[in-house]
Amino acid sequence: MAKIDVVDNGGGAADAEIAEVLGSQAGVIARRQVLEAGRHDPYIRRMLRRNEWARIHDGVYVNHTGPPTWQQRAWAAVLYAAPAALCLESAMWREGPLIHVAVDVNRTVLVEPDGVRIHHLAQLDQRALWHVGPPRVRYEEAALDVACRTTEFEAIAVLADACQSRRTTAQRLLAALDGRARIPRRRWLRAVLVDIADGTCSVLEHGYLNRFERAHGLPRATRQARSRSSAGVRYRDIEYGQRLVVELDGRLFHDSAAARNNDLERDLDAAVDGRLTVRLSYQQVFDRPCQTAGKIAQILKQRGVEVYGHPCGPACAYPAVDLAA
Repeated sequence: MAKIDVVDNGGGAADAEIAEVLGSQAGVIARRQVLEAGRHDPYIRRMLRRNEWARIHDGVYVNHTGPPTWQQRAWAAVLYAAPAALCLESAMWREGPLIHVAVDVNRTVLVEPDGVRIHHLAQLDQRALWHVGPPRVRYEEAALDVACRTTEFEAIAVLADACQSRRTTAQRLLAALDGRARIPRRRWLRAVLVDIADGTCSVLEHGYLNRFERAHGLPRATRQARSRSSAGVRYRDIEYGQRLVVELDGRLFHDSAAARNNDLERDLDAAVDGRLTVRLSYQQVFDRPCQTAGKIAQILKQRGVEVYGHPCGPACAYPAVDLAA
């Protein structure tokens, strides 16, 4: 965040420095920065009285009277708790009703303004990027922190989405994980990240890998295979050679008619290549994996693929599916 050298400025020079700080902090400024520029409390009161500024938190102001943007709220929270850095979802730039900020673990407890959650974090100096605006915990550290605080299903989504966003990689997340002295679910998180590094790019793909292939001994598929079609370069979720394409549809509804048309075009291109396309939903992968795995095994066998599957447990529905083709 911007730091102003303490000098005995005239009014014009002080105003120029204040304008520079406002410009670098999305229109947000702290009282201490105004004082460092050479202005004093009467100046702040005058700006508030003229409706040129509005108070967001105690000692933090924005240069308009309308609703603050998410970025302005983020700056305001960091300036209020300074030295502080955005953390958790806020450090991942995921906009929400709460702004999460981290302060050093040894700081005294601060009053939390509305819309702000303050977390005391060990080794904050090493985990934060202080030179960016607003300061924030490193993306990999934030993603791991969020994954530790959610269900396993949500944690897979957080880590997979983080890698798909191209803001980080599974290898960098693994390095951050190894750098933690203590972290909940370490072994499980490592296994998920290894799977993501191996090409598992979504919650559904991770579910398919573990609940279908590994649990039932199905043949190992190729993931995110690059192919060129009439609509350009595409990536198929799961391929079994030239026999079967499995597309994992995580949407409850198609995003648009164009998205639906793209899906149909992919299926048609696969058919031209002699491959059958099967689309699976969340329910088929997570609610009835044994039954669905049996059907996938049956399709593979019908198309000439050797399948040596097995039940995943005593109550598994896999053997109930007729694999005789």
